[in-house]
Amino acid sequence: MTPLPSHGGQLRGLSAQFGVAATELLDFSANINPDGPPLSVLSSLRVALEDVSVLTNYPDLDHTDLKLSIAKNIAVQPGQISIANGFVPLLDAALKALLIRHCLLPVPAFNEYRIALERAQMRVTPCHLSSQHGFIYEIEKLTTGDHDAILLANPQNPSGVLCNLVSIVALVAQAEQRGMYVLLDEAFIDYEPAQSAAAYIDRFPNLIIFRSVTKFHAIPGLRVAYAIASSEKSAALQANLPPWPITNLAAVAVIAALADETYPAHTRRLNEQRRQVLEISLNELGVITYPSSANFLLLRLPQEINELTFWQRMLIEHHIVLRSCRDYEALSPGHLRVAVRTSEQNSLLVGAIATLLSSMG
Repeated sequence: MTPLPSHGGQLRGLSAQFGVAATELLDFSANINPDGPPLSVLSSLRVALEDVSVLTNYPDLDHTDLKLSIAKNIAVQPGQISIANGFVPLLDAALKALLIRHCLLPVPAFNEYRIALERAQMRVTPCHLSSQHGFIYEIEKLTTGDHDAILLANPQNPSGVLCNLVSIVALVAQAEQRGMYVLLDEAFIDYEPAQSAAAYIDRFPNLIIFRSVTKFHAIPGLRVAYAIASSEKSAALQANLPPWPITNLAAVAVIAALADETYPAHTRRLNEQRRQVLEISLNELGVITYPSSANFLLLRLPQEINELTFWQRMLIEHHIVLRSCRDYEALSPGHLRVAVRTSEQNSLLVGAIATLLSSMG
């Protein structure tokens, strides 16, 4: 078996590896809004490109307009926001700014978490989440030990499981009492915005939240993410970020995306409908799914099916790319992750899975 991509969306490499044109691949490995960005994003970019200064001027070092847009969108202060070209630079900056030495990492989790922690040369203690118990976060278990930070996601990746806000707040409060930071990745919280902990930034100086605007708004090629924290912690984090992390065009696009008032509710409604239909269809095939609140589903194939062979045959025979989960720590073999795409594309996926299961069963 050839090495599998460590991230979703790597169609060019897969095309070269398996001899299938990238244009013929249907990508279920990357969790991007399948309906594309708001139309206002495209029109704003076209207008911006008519102004040569967008290309000839350096970006604003303080990202003033973008921070104002984000602050209005999530009801925080601009001074509580730090911006970078993706989640990883923000996490790196937070680890440096907070002088964290020992981090607890609930797993399975996004594999860039451990990579970043080890790059920072800190001690990492994994905390295994049980699939049989729904990957739940146990507050006492997470806050007991000699670690000075906890890095976790809500909703989780790869499971999509959501921890309710009451429990997250209780976890952060307990961690504060025990001198621990909580580094909370809310990359997919736009699908459940009422469960975001953003409103608690002022109350808990030990809380740092990471957010993305590119997955939900289907603009990952522009690479924009932000962190929110107390003004003091945000200033420390900003001091550990390089200048000009994003382009003028990226800022224009994100401001336009956040200003669109109809797009979020429409996206959430469509995603929930599509995810529910997809989940039911997969369960009818004997494929186990977990209760996701995001735009993807974690699957467990029937026990007799080798998921690596299944993944490869889906690509070669059906030109459908799934996300292998073999590189997710503490996740047993047999798991795959699929994005929720359009209803038509989801139907193609279900049909291909049914055909392949029949031939492998």
